[in-house]
Amino acid sequence: MKTQIVKASGYNPRIQRLRDEVINAKSTICPERARFYTEVYKEHADKPLIIRRALALSSTLENMTVFIEPDGLIVGNQASQLRAAPIFPEYAVEWIEKEINEFEKRPGDQFYPSREVKDEILDICEFWRGKTTLDKGRVLMGKKLHEIHEAGIIRAEGNLTSGDAHIAVNNEKILAEGLDQFIYRVRGRFEKENNTTLDGVKHRSFYQSLDIGLSALQKFIIRFADSAGIQADAGGITPQRSEELKEIEDICRVIAHQPPKTFRQALQLTYFIQLVLQIESNGHSVSLGRMDQYLYPFYAQDVKRGILTPDFAMELLENTWVKLLSIHKIRSWSHTRFSAGSPLYQNVTIGGQTPQREDAVNDLSYLILNSVGETKLTQPNLSVRFHKNMSDDFLKACLEVIQKGFGMPAFNNDEIVIPSFIELGVEPEDAYNYSAIGCIEVAVPGKWGYRTTGKHFLNFMRIFLAAMHDGTDPVSGKKFYPGIGHLKDFTSFDQVMEAWKVQVANYAQAGIAIDTAIDIVLEEEAPDIICSAFVDDCIERGKTIHEGGSKYDFVSGLQVGIANLGNSLATIKKMVFEDKTVTAEQLLKHMENDFNDAGGEELRQRILNEVPKFGNDDDYVDQLVFQAYMSYIEELDKYKTIRYGRGPIGCRYYAGTSSISANVPQGAIVPATPDGRHAGTPLAEGCSPSGGTDIKGPTAVFQSIGKLPTEKILGGVLLNQKVTPTILEDENNQVKLAALLRGFFAGLNGWHVQYNVVDRETLLDAQKHPDNHRDLVVRVAGYSAFFNTLSKDTQDDIIARTEQSL
Repeated sequence: MKTQIVKASGYNPRIQRLRDEVINAKSTICPERARFYTEVYKEHADKPLIIRRALALSSTLENMTVFIEPDGLIVGNQASQLRAAPIFPEYAVEWIEKEINEFEKRPGDQFYPSREVKDEILDICEFWRGKTTLDKGRVLMGKKLHEIHEAGIIRAEGNLTSGDAHIAVNNEKILAEGLDQFIYRVRGRFEKENNTTLDGVKHRSFYQSLDIGLSALQKFIIRFADSAGIQADAGGITPQRSEELKEIEDICRVIAHQPPKTFRQALQLTYFIQLVLQIESNGHSVSLGRMDQYLYPFYAQDVKRGILTPDFAMELLENTWVKLLSIHKIRSWSHTRFSAGSPLYQNVTIGGQTPQREDAVNDLSYLILNSVGETKLTQPNLSVRFHKNMSDDFLKACLEVIQKGFGMPAFNNDEIVIPSFIELGVEPEDAYNYSAIGCIEVAVPGKWGYRTTGKHFLNFMRIFLAAMHDGTDPVSGKKFYPGIGHLKDFTSFDQVMEAWKVQVANYAQAGIAIDTAIDIVLEEEAPDIICSAFVDDCIERGKTIHEGGSKYDFVSGLQVGIANLGNSLATIKKMVFEDKTVTAEQLLKHMENDFNDAGGEELRQRILNEVPKFGNDDDYVDQLVFQAYMSYIEELDKYKTIRYGRGPIGCRYYAGTSSISANVPQGAIVPATPDGRHAGTPLAEGCSPSGGTDIKGPTAVFQSIGKLPTEKILGGVLLNQKVTPTILEDENNQVKLAALLRGFFAGLNGWHVQYNVVDRETLLDAQKHPDNHRDLVVRVAGYSAFFNTLSKDTQDDIIARTEQSL
């Protein structure tokens, strides 16, 4: 594919005004969706739940406030005002009732609802008590799993209280066919179903709900057409703005029914789909897939016809990114700590290869890359698919955007992901069309189930401590699973590894049991209509994605504390069993006292300075990480999802390290550990080395990561790297970084990497003078966030990360 390096002009006053308006808007709460859903659930209690949900969505889209920003070219709003988060009471209300008067007092991610809004929400919550997915999920878990969950060893609050997430729908098909065609297909299926069978009756209810939901989506789009038309004729605006509004009206009237004919129509319909998916469900990581691929035919056609310029295309894209930022979500504080910065993880993927194995980069790839670079926002979460034949020009363009210092784009590696997918049973044409979803996890847009990842969080270090204490969790004091003995009684390091293997196998099963309970509850209580309509093969099978309607079904949980586990194993192996410089009993005693007792700090310093650490290309510890992680990965191979045998290919679990900001709250509930880490401090983030322990430079980090079984960790092998801005100002260093990336991905089994380009002094100043750094964006984990929205403990974790040199 012949590609030009397209760079549209930079600063755009319109976009700057829209951007400032969203950034400066105070986060608040909108009660409208909760109000309409509650009214419908009360009024239509006799109807099948899937019909009730369709009617609730329809009522919301018909009655919610709609508005068009004065400068906006792309339209659509999620709530009654900018940066207002809707409430989704069918998933959980107890945290709302408990925390509603504390939203504005949080140490991070504050919200500022009025007293009137708070009172309405509390009234709504009364109806939902005991009826939510959270309430029913707890019951289905049973006592033991609930205790493990509440102890913090396994946490799954995010998916227990959220809808469809970590998914990308089939935008390519939507743009090709238009919404009318989907409705015709649904109605045809409805007429053919046999209402004398159980499946037939269920399928008819599903198709009826799709008809209601898709028709509501069309009417919602027409509401914006009507609003634009009224504003265009109302007066008090410039002739230019009047013409813009008339064009918005025309666009909305076309795309409400027919396939889009222009780039702008296609982009607007894509945004409406993205928006309504997140009005229907409070799931996050709803992603847009490979936008440079499915929008490119529209772009190329319009440029060729002379009706679109790169400058205007870039303006439309930038307006879309601002609109993505206007979508908002509020979580409980306990869940917020796992997702600091209120991220929505709306991922856009560019680059990679075509199904014909050719480089997929095109003119629109450059425009998307540069438009994200110009807006410097936290949305979208931009990912680039790397492959060995990526051009030097495109890689250089990516590094120029990274240099802007807001943590994007991140890179995923075709050379690992594609063959691994094919090995799992994904058809090659689909495997070559994968995209990043949410943070760094990957899936085939429009063909994957409702969660590529984002299942339970598994705290490796709590499990490891239990393994060292004969199965007793030292925090809760409970022995959830029997151990094989106590560390102080072990006579060989092999016993340590066996103790770990036994415990992690038990907790792996527990995590999947918790996921199973949640999956059952969500299938029964929260089927989502619009999302299922746009995922293959839900319509053909007459099933929601929860029931097994998708073509593929592969999921992962998230494992936290990987580097800490390896470093702790290295400490015990070297100091206790090989060098014998400390006994197991002495080590445990110092850990119990958080290394603050006599000789404790001396031992801690010896651990930090004498024991090999993951991230330094040292086989001694790197192989321990590999072995320990494989114990978990091999256990996962034994289990299937509840969709097994119901249609999808796969229905299995794999590992994932995309732990978002969970390393901070997960570390807060872990006592001191054998790697010298103090009690309550963060665990290592993703599969990155523990902060400050990777002392041999980025090449050594890449070497250590490359020794992991990356081809088996398809939930994502998240690696954060941090460099100072001055390093990338040197053109020679940019060349070095490009070569380093090629070596990592093409030669070392690298799966993913992303960069924070910011210096420690800037971050410290932003903590002291937040008003001077209102739009400072940093990479938290697999996503970026405004630094000032983060709690101090998450800020401190970012500041503590190693600054690499090149």
